Amino acid sequence: MLGYDPYYFTPEVSNSELSRLKEYFMPKGYVIDSKIAYRFGNLIDAMLTEAHRCDYLTLKVDDEQFSKEEWNKAYNMKKAFEKDPSCARYLKMATGQSVFRNPNFEIDYQGFLFSLPVKCKYDLWFGNIGWGADIKSTTATTQKQFEDACRYFDYDRQRAWYMDITGAKQDILIGISKVNNKIFQLPINHESDFYKSGKEKYQDWAFKYYCLFSDFKLVA
Repeated sequence: MLGYDPYYFTPEVSNSELSRLKEYFMPKGYVIDSKIAYRFGNLIDAMLTEAHRCDYLTLKVDDEQFSKEEWNKAYNMKKAFEKDPSCARYLKMATGQSVFRNPNFEIDYQGFLFSLPVKCKYDLWFGNIGWGADIKSTTATTQKQFEDACRYFDYDRQRAWYMDITGAKQDILIGISKVNNKIFQLPINHESDFYKSGKEKYQDWAFKYYCLFSDFKLVA
């Protein structure tokens, strides 16, 4: 299995918690089992941002065993990322797997103010300029397909959540195609429709989370 990461065992609310809440209310047939995609995504993330976890002899990340086919596909995607001039620059500039927490994150849901303890974890964080990036593996083969997939999988919610927790003014999603190894980039700022739709989504699901699991303390 992939190594123990204390990030996943702290009590703050993450974007993943909002996703699990959303899945709970969806009809069973609409819920997508993302375990395989998540596992493969972790392999690529490790190759790019935490190389020390990758054993190229045994094809393992921590204790998680991967097939030769999985490993080779991820490695080719890694190389495509590194060959892209802007992505190569990101790797040199950024810190990998950076965690941020806010014990009292204020959220405004249609004029109702409440707060939650929250957290997020960036694949890439540019500390000198105060913004970050996330790397996604994708079956998309065009920029439009990638952007459509980002909305479908609620990556807009994830990025708005991350930006508001850290106060970042900018963000970027980077996709690596599992089909043709193309690189896609989706820059985001506070004026982007992508950010605005994502913020509406997280406000909605954070409010539901608050109603279900909090003690209803209002923000003064």
